[in-house]
Amino acid sequence: MTWLLIIGLAGATFLAAAFALKLPRAGWALFGAALMLGLAGYALQASPNLTGAPKSAAADASGAGAAMVEERRALFDTSLLPSRFVVTADGFSRRGQYAEAAQFLRGALDDNPQDTEAWLALGNALVEHADGQLTPAAMYAYRQAELSDPAHPGAGYFLGVGLLRSGRPGEARQLWQEIVANAPEAAPWKPLMEQRLARLDDMLSRMGGVDPANPVGMPR
Repeated sequence: MTWLLIIGLAGATFLAAAFALKLPRAGWALFGAALMLGLAGYALQASPNLTGAPKSAAADASGAGAAMVEERRALFDTSLLPSRFVVTADGFSRRGQYAEAAQFLRGALDDNPQDTEAWLALGNALVEHADGQLTPAAMYAYRQAELSDPAHPGAGYFLGVGLLRSGRPGEARQLWQEIVANAPEAAPWKPLMEQRLARLDDMLSRMGGVDPANPVGMPR
């Protein structure tokens, strides 16, 4: 297919030069020979099946990494910064460099295995690195976040996000409903979780999907 395109382009170039640009008839042979020489060189040296240049990791144009960082930070006291490892990892995540972010987060957890926010950030980086899939490694990170601080909603919240992305909205809603129902009244993150749950219910209602009265059911 590539060769057909190249030959067609060469023919179109000759016709354009001969008729549109009024190339003198005496020069047709010379111009045609030049085109043939070019095709011969392409045949000897070109590699049309190869990419033009090595491809580096693409930047996160969708902004998913930055959004996950902001969502995670909103569940913590924003007046207190996370560890230096998490701050550095967040910079990588914002640029879509999730493998590098995960590497820094492992350093944070070597330094403090009870760092709930680092476990959550690691789970999120692993999910994004896997294009939204809840991999066993990500599930392990979320589980460790929950064990390090059972009262914190982060693990359940981001697990719910992963379930939504996996096409399991009923399970996500049930999980978020349990978080809200069991939240202490004074929990600073409770209004945020209530807002997320209400938004999910509204989305499902508009789509004619999962009935809040039957949260385990799949879309009708």
